[in-house]
Amino acid sequence: MSMQAHLVELEKRHKALERQIETEATHPGGDDLRLTELKRKKLMLKEEIERLRASSAAPTLH
Repeated sequence: MSMQAHLVELEKRHKALERQIETEATHPGGDDLRLTELKRKKLMLKEEIERLRASSAAPTLH
C-alpha cells in the first residue's frame, strides 16, 4: 500500500470515528467510557496521520 493510500484509509477511519463520537454524544444515556475510548482512538489516528504527513514532507538525506 502506498503512503498516500494509507493516509486516505486513516482519514476515512478518522471520519468514521468522528461520526461515532457524534452519535454517542447525542444519544441519551450514552456510555461515557465508550465515548472516551472513541475519542482516544480518534486522537491516536490524528497523531499517526500528522506523523506520516510530516515524514513524507521531510527532505530525505542521501
